[in-house]
Amino acid sequence: MRILIVDDEPGVHDDYARAILGTEPAAADPQADAFSITSVGTGIDAIAAVESAIAEPAPFAVAFLDLQMASGLDVCETARRIRELDPDINFVIVTALDGASLAGIAKVAGPVDKVFHIAKPFVGAELRQTALALTQRWQFDHDCNAVRAALVRQVAQLEVRAAELAANESRAIHLATHDSLTDAPNRLAFLRALAERTRADGWFATVMIDLDRFKLVNDTLGHLAGDALIREICAILGRSSPEGALVARLGGDEFGVLFSTADETSALLACERMIAACSVSLQVFGSSVQGGASAGLVVTHGGQGSDPVDVMRRADLALNDAKRSGRRMARVFDESMDEDIRFRRRVESGLGEAIANNELSLVFQPIVSRESIEVVGFEALLRWNTMAYGPISPGLFMPIAEESNLIHDLGDWVLRNALAVLTQWPGQYVSVNFSPRQFRRHHFVDYVSESVRRAGVDPSRLQIEITETAIFDDAERAAETLGALRRMGFRIALDDFGTGYSSLHNIRTFALDCLKIDRSFIEGMGRERESAAIVHSIISLGRALGIGVIAEGVETEAQVQALRLAGASHLQGFFFSHPVPAAMARTMAETRAIGGDPAAAPRAMATPQTF
Repeated sequence: MRILIVDDEPGVHDDYARAILGTEPAAADPQADAFSITSVGTGIDAIAAVESAIAEPAPFAVAFLDLQMASGLDVCETARRIRELDPDINFVIVTALDGASLAGIAKVAGPVDKVFHIAKPFVGAELRQTALALTQRWQFDHDCNAVRAALVRQVAQLEVRAAELAANESRAIHLATHDSLTDAPNRLAFLRALAERTRADGWFATVMIDLDRFKLVNDTLGHLAGDALIREICAILGRSSPEGALVARLGGDEFGVLFSTADETSALLACERMIAACSVSLQVFGSSVQGGASAGLVVTHGGQGSDPVDVMRRADLALNDAKRSGRRMARVFDESMDEDIRFRRRVESGLGEAIANNELSLVFQPIVSRESIEVVGFEALLRWNTMAYGPISPGLFMPIAEESNLIHDLGDWVLRNALAVLTQWPGQYVSVNFSPRQFRRHHFVDYVSESVRRAGVDPSRLQIEITETAIFDDAERAAETLGALRRMGFRIALDDFGTGYSSLHNIRTFALDCLKIDRSFIEGMGRERESAAIVHSIISLGRALGIGVIAEGVETEAQVQALRLAGASHLQGFFFSHPVPAAMARTMAETRAIGGDPAAAPRAMATPQTF
């Protein structure tokens, strides 16, 4: 413990040393060895000693100051300047004056609990006890200050760490509730916001939005372009949605929008504005992409215990209805959609068991030649007669099968059974419809060729019917597939010709044997000049390209005469025969005549003289 003695009488310094350190071994304080005394004669020297001690660092615990120093700085100024250097040092004022006031010194060298007084001449024991007590107190204060400083540092570190944890937590929450691609709220955040909104009072709208033909952008321009399109559409929805709306990316190309509304009409107008905003041409990686979206809307009154998941389900049903209805439109949910989806689920469930329950069957509609009205082939058509609901239209169950993997099981069954019936005919071909999902299977060529091999059928007796929808999404791959099938000898027919997206381009690019004119044009021939012109144009195009043209949906004799006159190579429709069971088809095939009787061919089928 360092002690500073400040006195201008040199002899007094020895008295301090004897009093504090002791001169006799027996009288010496066992703690005296812990003291280190520095003696100076003036206030200037005292200040210099304190500066040096602090710099070492080995500060003084106590300074004994003579009240009346003869020269140099007085005790008040000395104490004041030392206190400025060392706020922790203890002062002991030593004076021979009775009742010396410490008020002046304490005022400039305080605090008062660090300024003490001893009478001069001092008693050795008193001086030693004072030195011991104040040095111990200084050490205690020093240790407390060190602990306090350590605690302050730890508290500061904890505060920094708490701030870092709070920032990390905030980032984690943001990452958990926001989409990484667009930084928009994600499905979790949307569901939470929807749950809160269902508990609040007032009307609100929940909108599900899906981009139209987004897969085409990914397949043709790549996934980076798809990501860029997603970001563009998200920004557009943010700008075009009602004020205060929450726009979230739910996943893939699906978005959710949540906003308050006065009524259903206002909400629908808001949806239509958003769809219109998305229906613009966008530049994505240097390519022009036509944007488009469909929306499903449900308007709900909050505070009535609505289940947020059910609200989203209803909006999703409305979205599906919008996409089935032609896209780029908004549909408002109604209860019939819910009933429709339940029925569709029952149908899907029933389809999964239809084969095992022996509920499926094939019927065959004859295709006749233009000149002789001879049966040259049959189109195989699937029928489903359920035990629970009776017959169900293919127009109803085939789209449901197409949306699920059931289309593959049904397609396999149709092809297998159609080929089995074909082996009973003398030479006709069978035309089998393949859905877009079947056609896009990577092993489609091997699958078809292996099927005819197992059935023992020549490939030329199987006509593969596909629609433009099946080949539109990936034209390059479709051209390779059709080319491979043609080289094997299969017949290729393009069904519903004239209703697709790029008809002229398709028939020029793809290997085709014939075109099938959609029945809607045949039906309109007698009353619409446009339909008649389209039919004549398709037939002329087919003849120019050297491929056959089958007119389907023929129901009247006038249509037959007009089509024969126009030059259609083959005819098909109720005028000749409804679809018939396999046994009747076999009879027709053997006789090559409608109804199995060559004499029963429709009248007035003489070959036209001009074309």
